[in-house]
Amino acid sequence: MSFPDLTPELKAAMPGLRGRLLANESLAPLTWFRVGGRAQALFTPADEDDLAYFLKHLPDAIPVHVVGVGSNLIVRDGGLPGVVIRLSPRAFGEVSVAGDIVSAGAAALDKRVAEAAAAANLAGLEFYFGIPGTIGGALRMNAGANGGETKDVLVEATGIDRNGNRHVFTNADMKFGYRAAGVDPAIIFTAARFRGRSASPEAIRVRMEEVQQHRETAQPIREKTGGSTFKNPPGHSAWQLIDAAGCRGLRVGGAQVSQMHCNFLINTGEATAHDIETLGETVRERVKRQSGIELHWEIKRIGIEPAS
Repeated sequence: MSFPDLTPELKAAMPGLRGRLLANESLAPLTWFRVGGRAQALFTPADEDDLAYFLKHLPDAIPVHVVGVGSNLIVRDGGLPGVVIRLSPRAFGEVSVAGDIVSAGAAALDKRVAEAAAAANLAGLEFYFGIPGTIGGALRMNAGANGGETKDVLVEATGIDRNGNRHVFTNADMKFGYRAAGVDPAIIFTAARFRGRSASPEAIRVRMEEVQQHRETAQPIREKTGGSTFKNPPGHSAWQLIDAAGCRGLRVGGAQVSQMHCNFLINTGEATAHDIETLGETVRERVKRQSGIELHWEIKRIGIEPAS
């Protein structure tokens, strides 16, 4: 499905734009599931100032979505009307360390932040080594794994609002919850600063190896997947509830519940976004029927269904 081309009018209204603006760009290659439709417009800003300029001049009626490395994302098959913004690693991926502070752009891979902290003998950020996303996503959803969460280490985050204004958020300002932050959804995070603690290189390396070992032995990391599908309900593990409901290996079209880890959905090769989302909803229904517990999506789902 293609959309009317927005880019000529946007470029005309923004003569100072320096980033790349493309029309009807496929988003499937930008997601780990490798499914989904097109973005009406895809914008890759040159830097933070370029992003602010774009947002300041973008008409309010045009919706905006942000996509990172697409590791925790389903883009529906009808695509996304409006503008999709993707921060590039070149412009927003720098990571640096000064004392016990690790600074990172929003497009920096979580794993790279963990590695930079480890190289500086800073502990506390090892959990990022096992999260296959970017810092922007980590800020938006309080990403965590293996006993650590973003809220445990964040000092402050920087973001741009829908009017192109820059804001700095303290840890308290972020209003972190379980896999969530309370900051205005319209804010596009551009950078963050984290605090580590001094530790021996050996202890840090052991912890990172434990994190990696857990991923390789317990998660289908070599499949077309999207990470943990559902949040863990209070007092329960989502995968155990899914397994108890008989959903291990369940299929809908080309989508399948992982045999290795029931809280992961897999594109076996020919799945559509509709297959994957339908499978997830089927799992939710079966778990609710079997246990009375309602699972909530951890994977973000965006876009529209194609017209029938």
